[in-house]
Amino acid sequence: QVQLVESGGGLVQAGGSLSLSCAASGKTFNINAIGWYRQAPGKQRELVATISSSGHTNYADSVKGRFTISRDNAKNTVYLQMKSLKPEDTAVYYCYAKSVVSIEGAYVEHWGQGTLVTVSS
Repeated sequence: QVQLVESGGGLVQAGGSLSLSCAASGKTFNINAIGWYRQAPGKQRELVATISSSGHTNYADSVKGRFTISRDNAKNTVYLQMKSLKPEDTAVYYCYAKSVVSIEGAYVEHWGQGTLVTVSS
């Protein structure tokens, strides 16, 4: 099992910056991809950014050029640097990790508890 603990959420004004971090513990050796999703009030959870074990990154179009994802494998931690924040970035941000559990590619998804990011206009 993998445990994910987020930190760094809070209130920021539009145009400001905020950083999130997520520390993974437990069976982290088979984590293939790790990253962030978010869920705004009344909306579905959506991808923000992910990074693979090889460093390949994937971003939602809405955050490209503003958000940067990175990971420290030695610390089993993933970071999300958010700049030029907009009110529409307001959401609960969830850390996500995908663990591959078989050579056929079967995987298990893990989720953190979430951290609230509020961007005021």
